Amino acid sequence: MTHTLPDLWILVTLAAAVFQTARFMLQKYLATATLSAAGATFSRFLYSAPFVVGGLFLYLHLSGVPLPQINAGFWAYGLLGGTAQILATICVVLLFKQRNFAVGITFKKTEVILTVLTGWLVLGEGVTGWGFAAIGLGVVGLFLLSGEKGATGFHIRDFRNRAAGLGIASGFLFAISAVTYRGATLAVVSDEPVLRAAVTLAAVVCMQAVIMAVWLRWREPGQMRAVWHARKVAVWIGLMSLGGSLCWFIAFTLQNAAYVKALGQVELILSVAAATLFFREKITLREWAGMAVLVGSILMLVLVT
Repeated sequence: MTHTLPDLWILVTLAAAVFQTARFMLQKYLATATLSAAGATFSRFLYSAPFVVGGLFLYLHLSGVPLPQINAGFWAYGLLGGTAQILATICVVLLFKQRNFAVGITFKKTEVILTVLTGWLVLGEGVTGWGFAAIGLGVVGLFLLSGEKGATGFHIRDFRNRAAGLGIASGFLFAISAVTYRGATLAVVSDEPVLRAAVTLAAVVCMQAVIMAVWLRWREPGQMRAVWHARKVAVWIGLMSLGGSLCWFIAFTLQNAAYVKALGQVELILSVAAATLFFREKITLREWAGMAVLVGSILMLVLVT
């Protein structure tokens, strides 16, 4: 068992990165073509909810396992994580309109650094001195990435532009969701990681769909109809979201959230391929350097945290 579980969390994390890259590619396409950032975000939750809930009940029926007991704190963790993920996803979709796909995904990767800090503060998961050094290296990478086109050197004002603000905000919010989702899965009384992940995912995605529906009906009523008209593409966002989220949740039940997110950095390689091959976007030398430094800091966190 000690050899199987580490292999499992690695495999499901890699699968999650593939699903997530595909989902963000589709969201970028929809946000550019037909939907607002909120509409593209809503499509993810709306079209994944039926699959998630249906899959959970099918699993319970076929396995003969009853719905597990849920401890106190589950709903609070789930609501906080779900709301943070909604806001983070909106930030990323907006960021795609400011910078190229690969840089947008890399900005999102600040979640790894912030997950370490959030896990330390919320769940008491330790950070060493070398861990803080890796975080400092990540800040250098952020300076490089935050500079707008033609920028040279390091300036605090680089963080004041819209792209940097959206990127760092998304990382912070995704970090909150990662840690709180781990807290939610641990509140499900079951020895089966897949069942714990499925129960948490079903509860969270339903809350997210309701929250987004209320918001769009209030603020952007036209987007409800647009999301329905975009269903031929949006349903694939739901499927990719289902696959990615389920894999992330399973990984969170098996391993520290910071380790899971660190391994998930393979998503950056996939995003570079997507940016250059599918969206035909160019990556500047400074952006390459920023991505390399940020990834280096993340890998350092894997080794020392």
